[in-house]
Amino acid sequence: MPLIPISAPQAVTPGGGFDYVTVDPVRRRVYAAHGGAKALLVADADTGKVLGLVQVGPMAGVAVDPANGHVYTGNGRGQSVSEVDPVAMKVLRTVKVAGPVDAIAYDPTLKRIYADEDDGTRIFVIDTTTFKVIATVALPGHKPEYIQIDPQTHDVYQNISNLGEIAVIDPHTLKVARVFATPQLSNNHPLQYDERGHALIAAGENGTLAVYSRGGKLLHKIAYPGKVDQCSFDQSRGWLACAGRSLVLFSVAGSGTPKLLASRVVANGFHTTAIDPKTGNIWAVWGDRGTGKAFIQGFAYKPKA
Repeated sequence: MPLIPISAPQAVTPGGGFDYVTVDPVRRRVYAAHGGAKALLVADADTGKVLGLVQVGPMAGVAVDPANGHVYTGNGRGQSVSEVDPVAMKVLRTVKVAGPVDAIAYDPTLKRIYADEDDGTRIFVIDTTTFKVIATVALPGHKPEYIQIDPQTHDVYQNISNLGEIAVIDPHTLKVARVFATPQLSNNHPLQYDERGHALIAAGENGTLAVYSRGGKLLHKIAYPGKVDQCSFDQSRGWLACAGRSLVLFSVAGSGTPKLLASRVVANGFHTTAIDPKTGNIWAVWGDRGTGKAFIQGFAYKPKA
């Protein structure tokens, strides 16, 4: 099997489920929203060793500031966004927002956090210089899932799951500039942005993976094996790793049709993953729904000879 564990599953205490996860490739850290512990999980990106938990509230979203390594957290039902120093293992700043937070994304050029409202109709925009809310973006629909930012145009792309759409937010007006439909997908959930291909990658609960241009044109559509929740895209390798009990890896490089590279069942409760841009290792975090225990584990892709 070409997805090989790089270590045994590392237990996380206390147990419970996870939401979004990301990797800081420079500082060699994995950060995961540990909703079960109401904390940010900090782990070593080379070994998977758990380094600590920072109590921030009932976490959902997570993003890294590449300039200083600080971590921004979307604190779910705590209705707030925080800045965490993962070296000192403490919360530096927190700002309240007007609703529960799900996904967040950080634009390091504009120094903005975009935090979407869980099962809501808004994106809260926070200026990280002042750590204040500077705008609230009204969205169509009531189930935003996943945010992506174009680093060139700074446009913000937001999945609208219940309407089968992707909303595009203008970074200058901080309003929805346009919306395009994704009729190939049912309940579009994960969303990733291919910077080199200038394309959006999304998947739905109907077993379909689709690639769209920034203007909303369908470029590719393929079958997705099994259930999908969250995905992670490696810009340099053109790899797309997705989670939904099984870990599934695609090649989405260039203008060609996405190709399935490998899949592996991980665990009951696994639905969130992140690729390490430096090594290509893929990190999985999950809370086992049967035992209530929590784990982190890394996998490496080893193509068959």
